[in-house]
Amino acid sequence: MSSRQPDVGDYIRLFGTYGEGLGSIYREPDGDRYAMLFEQVIRLLVRPSPYNRSLPEAFRLVARRYHDGQPATVAHFGDPANRHFMLCDLHDLVMLKGGLRLRRAEKTP
Repeated sequence: MSSRQPDVGDYIRLFGTYGEGLGSIYREPDGDRYAMLFEQVIRLLVRPSPYNRSLPEAFRLVARRYHDGQPATVAHFGDPANRHFMLCDLHDLVMLKGGLRLRRAEKTP
């Protein structure tokens, strides 16, 4: 991640480091395998950018509350199943909002 404003490419690169099958991580066992991904996603979501503003406000609000240490939000995301569900939803949304197009363009010679 750079110091510039986050865009779809930042999310795709971040998700890509964890593999291609992130659309179903909500079914993963409750563990910390994706804890770092969750923290990195939060850091991306709280940074202002046109791409982030194109995402549903609920994602940005939850990320801000978690980042700011709001007790109820931090407690909610203390459960890996809740983190996995949010990551899955965000992954699917990012793929719909430019991620698929970007991946296809990267694979085209």
